[in-house]
Parts: sequence; structure tokens; C-alpha cells
Amino acid sequence: MTVLVTGGAGYIGSHMVLALVEAGENVVVIDNLSSGFSAMLPQGVPLFIGDAGDENLVEGVIAAHGVNAIIHFAGSVVVPASMRDPLGYYQNNTMTTRNLLAVAVKCGVPRFIFSSTAAVYGNPERVPVPEQAPTRPLSPYGSSKLMSEIMLHDTAAAHGISYVVLRYFNVAGADPQARIGLATLGATHLLKIAVEAASGQRPKIDVFGTDYPTPDGSCIRDFIHVSDLAQAHRAALAYLRQGGAPVTLNCGYGRGYSVLETIDAVRRVSGRNFAVQAAARRLGDIMTMVADTTRMRATLDWTPRYDDLDTIAAHALAWEEKLLRDRHGTLQQALSA
Repeated sequence: MTVLVTGGAGYIGSHMVLALVEAGENVVVIDNLSSGFSAMLPQGVPLFIGDAGDENLVEGVIAAHGVNAIIHFAGSVVVPASMRDPLGYYQNNTMTTRNLLAVAVKCGVPRFIFSSTAAVYGNPERVPVPEQAPTRPLSPYGSSKLMSEIMLHDTAAAHGISYVVLRYFNVAGADPQARIGLATLGATHLLKIAVEAASGQRPKIDVFGTDYPTPDGSCIRDFIHVSDLAQAHRAALAYLRQGGAPVTLNCGYGRGYSVLETIDAVRRVSGRNFAVQAAARRLGDIMTMVADTTRMRATLDWTPRYDDLDTIAAHALAWEEKLLRDRHGTLQQALSA
């Protein structure tokens, strides 16, 4: 039995691959390396460089490796970018998922886990937000993921695929041993930006919107550690293997932190101060997004290990400092060559 991980060289995908390998699973990865890095993969994991929407490539990989489960991470994830390039997001997210599902049906792959997002809810009517809340995305990113969810639901009903949709809230942190983490240049994740500022790589942080009707005026998010999220996927896979029915689950901790509180956590763990500047609200941003995790905790055999904002920030900082050391060493080698 082999698990195909699309986007497996990316930030979340690489943590998934590491968790699967450490659990003794056979894993194969498809990634076009547009935002991922082959160096993030454990040694010996087969990597096929290409698009998850390339039906011929995917069919060949499934046949060659005996794939019986797909975990689909590949896609574009930046909300402001989706506002500028909606067609690109519908192509890379929705159409890629459509093609991948077509191959799953053709090859008889029985299990599918889909990486979705809390952005499908838009501004929720109630917080914490449950899975049955209305879906009213504010961005093409959220819409592209919601369309993919609908396709998966309909395809599974027609062809007998078992699936889990995991709607991520804000994924953050890095491998606790600093083996892998978020390495994409120009990343837009708040904690990534904050640890870059704490490590002297940014002169300041812009806070987009300080006039929201929240306790400190900034947006509120439910952060989940990337390693806990990977273990949630492992639990979802076990659930499907045990005959679990198709289900959609929120992935978060069920508690919210404001943007300013998150910045303060990075200041605490780093012991460093850095400039913070108020900026205008961004189109497509959601004010408050906190998960109701009741269904996930009842459905999956999953217990988070890193449910603490300072811990998440510390792991992100440790990874960022490792990246800096590695880059400095590469530069020194180049200068001395």
C-alpha cells in the first residue's frame, strides 16, 4: 500500500511525508517544485517533478507504485494573489483537483484526503465556526477550494471513493527538530513574516487592519502547528482505512489569537523587538476565524501536542535561524571558492 502525496515537497506536504515515513508508510510524491523543495523530502522517497493535474503522469505513478490513497496538498494558497489572478487559482486549484479525481476514478484509488481551508466560510456568522456553517468565500482562493470540495463530494458519491476534507485554519510553526519548515521566499504567513523580522531580515511588519471590531483592532486567527496538522492527516487516513464514512472536518485548536498577540509571542520567544506598522485592510481578509473542533476530536484518533502559541512561534524561529545559518554557510563557501 502506497500513499501518493501531491505537493509533498511544500511546507505542509513535506511535514506530511515525514510523518508518514516515520510511521512506516510507503510514500510517493508529485510536486512541480514551484513553491516546494526536493531537499525537504526524506531520503529515499520517490519524487516525480510535475503537475498533480497531469493525468498521464499521475496515472503512471499510481500504476507503478500501487497507490491506494491520495493526500492532495498541491495548489496555490495566497488570498491577495487570488484576488489579482482568479483564473490562475481556478486553474491551479480547481482544475488540478478535477484532473486528479478523474485519474483516481480511472485507477480505482479508494481513499482521498483533501487539503481545504477555513476561507470557504468567509466571515462566519458565529465563532467558533462549525463545519455546517454557510460557505460564503470572500476570495477566489476560498472559492477555488470550495469548488474542489463540491467536486470531491459528487465524484465520491458516484464512484464510491471514501474521503476526508480537512479545512485548515492558520497553519504555522515548523518541525520541532528543525529538520524542515517553511522555506518559500516571499511567504505571506504571519508567523513566518514575524520570525523574519525577529531575525533581522525585515525592517518591519505591516498589520493589515487595526480598526476591526476586535479587542485590539486586529484580525483574529486560530493557529495550528504544522506537525499536529500532519498527524491529523495520518489520523484521517487511519479513519478511512477502518471504513469511516466521508466527512468534512475543521483543523484548528479552537482558540483565537489576534495578529498583535501573535507578534508579541514572537517578541517573547526571540527576546527581540522589531517595528510594527499599521496598514490598510486587505481585500479578501476575514476578521475572525476560530474553529469549532468538536467534530474532528470526536471523529479522529488525534490529540494535539503543540497547542501553545509560544511553542509554535519558538519552532518557527528555530527553523528560520537554521535557514539563516545554512544560507550564510553557502555564501561563505561561494566567497571562498
